[in-house]
Amino acid sequence: MSAGLASEQPVQLRALVLPVFAPMALYGVGAGAAAPMYALRALELGASAGQAGVVVALSGLGMVLTDLPAGRIVARIGERAAIGVGSVLGTIGVVAAIFAPHLGVLAVGLLLNGAAGAVWGLARQTYLVSAVSPDQRGRAMSLLAGSHRLGFFCGPFFGAALVHGFGPVGALWLQLATTLAASLAILVIRSADLDDKTELRPLYTVLSENRRALSTLGLASVAIGAARASRTALLPLWAAHLGIGPATTSVLFGLAGAVDVLMSYPAGVWLDRAGSRVTGVACGICFAAGYAALPFTHSALTMGAATMVLGLANGLSNGLIMTVGAFAAPDGRRAEFLGAWRLTHDVGMFTGPVLVGLVGAAMGLASAGVLLACGVGLGTVAIYRWFPGRVQHTMVSDD
Repeated sequence: MSAGLASEQPVQLRALVLPVFAPMALYGVGAGAAAPMYALRALELGASAGQAGVVVALSGLGMVLTDLPAGRIVARIGERAAIGVGSVLGTIGVVAAIFAPHLGVLAVGLLLNGAAGAVWGLARQTYLVSAVSPDQRGRAMSLLAGSHRLGFFCGPFFGAALVHGFGPVGALWLQLATTLAASLAILVIRSADLDDKTELRPLYTVLSENRRALSTLGLASVAIGAARASRTALLPLWAAHLGIGPATTSVLFGLAGAVDVLMSYPAGVWLDRAGSRVTGVACGICFAAGYAALPFTHSALTMGAATMVLGLANGLSNGLIMTVGAFAAPDGRRAEFLGAWRLTHDVGMFTGPVLVGLVGAAMGLASAGVLLACGVGLGTVAIYRWFPGRVQHTMVSDD
């Protein structure tokens, strides 16, 4: 086991509610309120529908570009200061989006938002790895992810009145307020001893030293990331294809989101007790089944059933990738490795919706669903092959 807080005096999960889980939920409220409004903000600035989609995707690109540097930032200055850096980036990004005079400034704002999410998320994850005992990491990571998802789920409801009164920027103002409020967590969180005392190495060295873990475990991480993100791209398009109205589509998404959030803690308990292999295989099977069934749905009822299965899969994946990364991280290089590890997941998150759009345009939406099912199936094989069972302290290494 890595040294640091976990080896000295592990923190109980209830003690992390105020410094970790509550701020993450608050951060999620603003993100959830603003997420559907960025495309509308782009349209206000004169973008076409295609341009708006590209601009919104820049947030994901910002995360991908920042994952590796985020690991170095956390390793060098610690979690508390890294959260401060992420908060500054996020604040500048939201302010830029609110006052953007043209699309270029909005694009920069979204890139900064993505970068802030990468730094913020990695700092929180690194802190939890150090603070909690290994036998509680699954629950801790699931609660971290679930807190954000709960906030994201509630965000649009909190932002509705502001959007009604002030337009899309109303939700962005809410995101600014919640980002600043959540940033107050840096006043109470204590930085862990990361054991990353050695001199920081070039980024390519981090990738090279962990190439086996990233090329085996990482395959599953990419697949899960793509499966998660593709839901928000494919499901609304398929609902429109079936003639399902926006209101009904929103209800289906809300129900799936409720299933997702309700599964957060049970998924963490399962992770700790059964291990990431069992949890990951169940998650992958549900994702594959949901996407494979989608082309055969013909009504709101049947599509709703497929959507619930995907919501269940997303709930089972709560904390899965973060927990696997926590145990795979080498001593002395934890934060840098976790930055590279998050990159595998975020690449899937970014490329999944892009592939859905390309395949859907070229071969039809049904083909996109089948492709996703096959991709997640391959990822599930990788999970079965390389993910560990019960809690282990060593995983894949280059020895």
